[in-house]
Amino acid sequence: MHRIFLGLAFFLGALAVCAGAFGAHALETRISAANLEIFQTAARYHLAHALALGLLGLAADRWPMVAWNGPGILFIGGTIVFSGTLYLLALTDLRWLGAITPIGGVLLIAAWSWAGWIALTRT
Repeated sequence: MHRIFLGLAFFLGALAVCAGAFGAHALETRISAANLEIFQTAARYHLAHALALGLLGLAADRWPMVAWNGPGILFIGGTIVFSGTLYLLALTDLRWLGAITPIGGVLLIAAWSWAGWIALTRT
């Protein structure tokens, strides 16, 4: 599973860079300043959690155990839900999407916490 996490981390990282560039260059004059800030927040969290997934993939390679699968899946799901809803909110101005975003945040917090627990207790 560590190879899947590493591969997805690199792919998510590339996608985050594309999103950040798109926001900085293509959206600057097309959406409101508030929505542009939301889009940039999505890109920052997207990139940070791509890196976190890569770190988890390296940890899973170094200390092989299936316990890493749970936090890895949460990092992927949390990134999709958190950043995805913020991207959509910024682009469509559908404010109700903001009610879904915290679910992604909770998944990310759970991923960090679970991975930390594994690192402290099982490695």
